[in-house]
Amino acid sequence: MKMKAEKIFLSLLFMGMASADLLQNPDFESPPANLKGNSTSSFMLLSQSNEVPGWTFEGTIQYVTASQDTSLLENGHAIQLCQDGKISQTFIANGGITDYVLTFAVAPGDRNCSHHVYVVISVPHSTKVFSLKQQYGKETWERYGHYLGSWGEGEPVNLVFQSIRVESNPNTKCWPVIDSLLLKSVGTLSDANDNLLPNGGFETGPDFLSNSTGGILLAENIPSAFQSPLKLWYVLGTVKYIDSKNFFVPQGNAAIEIVSGVSAGIQTEVILKKGSKYSLEFTLGDANDTCVGDFVVGAQTGSTSQNFSLASNGTGSAKKFSLTFKAKTSATPISFLSYTTIQTRDGVYCGPVVDDVVLRASYGMKLEMQLKVLIYLYILGAILYFLWR
Repeated sequence: MKMKAEKIFLSLLFMGMASADLLQNPDFESPPANLKGNSTSSFMLLSQSNEVPGWTFEGTIQYVTASQDTSLLENGHAIQLCQDGKISQTFIANGGITDYVLTFAVAPGDRNCSHHVYVVISVPHSTKVFSLKQQYGKETWERYGHYLGSWGEGEPVNLVFQSIRVESNPNTKCWPVIDSLLLKSVGTLSDANDNLLPNGGFETGPDFLSNSTGGILLAENIPSAFQSPLKLWYVLGTVKYIDSKNFFVPQGNAAIEIVSGVSAGIQTEVILKKGSKYSLEFTLGDANDTCVGDFVVGAQTGSTSQNFSLASNGTGSAKKFSLTFKAKTSATPISFLSYTTIQTRDGVYCGPVVDDVVLRASYGMKLEMQLKVLIYLYILGAILYFLWR
């Protein structure tokens, strides 16, 4: 059918499949062999004689336990990347040409740290820096989703975590602590009914950590929607990937909360029939996270743009909106941008929720197609009538 032919990236739709066995000891729960159970310190300096199983390291690395400050822990144990600290592990890709998305948790080594720390994640041909600003959640920990790359079956992939700090403060307590690594392989999806937007419900993204209640932060990943943890969507600014278990989600299991203020949001691109009319339907809401205010979101389809607003009392609400437009070019960008910066009473940045985005040919176009079919059937019937006389 022509409608299916208009969908962009049809052969590149993806579905996530949990792949917890790709990494050894991903939550660092298997400790070094000589870990002392009666230690009074939360930090144990590692050496070549007491490495963490599954991982190699360089520089100064500390193994973190729950003996003192349990707020430092996402699970029972973690790793702190100190001065020139680097840990790495090589995993083997386990399928055809497959994408890999990583979820990980990070926190400062001390709750009283005032300066920023940075974590660098690198794999072959890709490096990304994450800045730990502690402003998008109430907890000490922040969780991030990160697109690693695409590899074929049997390829070895070296995954590296490294610390960077801009300030010269020698306080080792403030170096980043990482925990709860979850690596996800992403395979092929089936067709998405009559929705022209792949992943319009945002169901394909990074995996949520089982013990996390704060959602997953997605940092800006321009210019490629193919290299995004939110499959087939660009991320502009910072957004939060939220789940229905811990937040209000209008539809399905996941949605997007735009948390980093003005001009942050998401964008994709579809191939449409030039000159044809389409309708874009979507839902705006609040995540039930005490985010109170008037949300203003701009929806843009090619050169057509319109602002939509929602009054939020922070307790979970949703409203459906729609707009119609004519495709002026075949490649049509579609985006949702926030024009509001809001903080909760706790000082946490928050914002509007976007979910259930559906793109269809407009009623007028459907009627036109139906008329063409009727005319075709009428002509065919007339031909057959005269042939059978």
